[in-house]
Amino acid sequence: MLWDTVKNSLSSSLSESEYSLWIRPLSCVQENDDTLQIACPDRFFCAWVKERYLGLIESNLRKMTDAPPAVSLTVSTRPPVPQQEENGSGQLRLPGMDTFKSTIRSLHPSYTFDQFMTGESNMLARSACNAIAAADYTFGNNLFMTSGTGLGKSHLTQAVVHQVMHAAPGTRMHYLTAQQFSAEMVKSIRSNSMQQFSNRFIHGCDLLLVEDVHTLAGKTKTQEELNNVLDYLIKSGKRVIMTSAIPARDIKGLDEDFRSRMTSGLITDIEAPEYKTRVSIIRHKAAHSNLSLQDDHIHFLAEKLQGDIRRIESALMGIKAKTSVYNAPPDMDIVRSVLKGFGELQQQIRLNGKTIRDIISSQYKISVEELTSRSRKRVVSFPRQIAMYLTRKYTEESLADIGNLYNRDHSTVLYAIKVINRDIAQKNTVRQQVELLKDKLEK
Repeated sequence: MLWDTVKNSLSSSLSESEYSLWIRPLSCVQENDDTLQIACPDRFFCAWVKERYLGLIESNLRKMTDAPPAVSLTVSTRPPVPQQEENGSGQLRLPGMDTFKSTIRSLHPSYTFDQFMTGESNMLARSACNAIAAADYTFGNNLFMTSGTGLGKSHLTQAVVHQVMHAAPGTRMHYLTAQQFSAEMVKSIRSNSMQQFSNRFIHGCDLLLVEDVHTLAGKTKTQEELNNVLDYLIKSGKRVIMTSAIPARDIKGLDEDFRSRMTSGLITDIEAPEYKTRVSIIRHKAAHSNLSLQDDHIHFLAEKLQGDIRRIESALMGIKAKTSVYNAPPDMDIVRSVLKGFGELQQQIRLNGKTIRDIISSQYKISVEELTSRSRKRVVSFPRQIAMYLTRKYTEESLADIGNLYNRDHSTVLYAIKVINRDIAQKNTVRQQVELLKDKLEK
């Protein structure tokens, strides 16, 4: 049989222990010109073989025949035979599993990729996390993700954990906060078990996820240990995700080597969701909470609730609570009353992107139509850049939202902010104009 030939080939290319643990238990349940169906002892075993050995099996088949059959893995109907630990402890374990155990902090059941609303503000972060979860190295193996509170970095990080636990349960994974890493390290120092601690994160890890690394500021010993772990894992091609509420360059009390190592891969920032994404978030969360909102309610909320997604969740909880008390479907009066309690109505009416655009239009005697036109004349482009800069500074509107106000994309807004920051530093006239406009806005 072709499968027997493949197994003989694998026995010569793998170590005896690896072959005995992962290849010998496999059995062929169907073999023909088109299909080679291999049975595994259980679902875990199947996932592990698919991740680690399927490519090797297919490569051997291609060497043996010009038209290799498609390989499929299935779970055997026979129950797996567990193995005992060699140390004689009597504890049962699945074949081939290392003694290193994964470290998984508590997970929110809804923090999955399916429940994450994707928009321009988080598209890159979502794509990178998806790739890392699938062991796809399109975005590299090291991700540093930053965002303000409540914008979804923990959601995405936990989505990776959920996905890996489902698709590749054999992955040795450590998911914890930087504070937890630090606390475990201190505990290991006190118990003289630092070697075991280091081995667990270095030799017993395929995927490391550490949240809130900004909390390590000033913790030299912890930074040094985590830096050693990162150095080994990244160079070994292991996957690493780190999150922070502060950009790495702005974290004070951070060792420069550690800062450099953390940011040696892809760096991505999750911004506040733009209007379109806020609409999707509100619609999704309302449906998930069995809250029936009309389109005008949803769009009103999306316009007023900017920034932290938790404010959206809190507002929806408030609306649902009031409708329950009044025993009536939600109406605009209820929606407004909830937002008033947040202080959102007064704040948004006082200052938002459109208000700033109108003020700039008046100050520079340029119509809104000109500001939103494609004109690149200095008399138009400079006030437009000033408006973009001030909107970013004084509102929580995302880069995409600001760009929409001027019929531009987010990259144009980024460039405008960069230009004005540079001119403020180098040109007195620009600095004076900006200060004057700031005074008007703050009043």
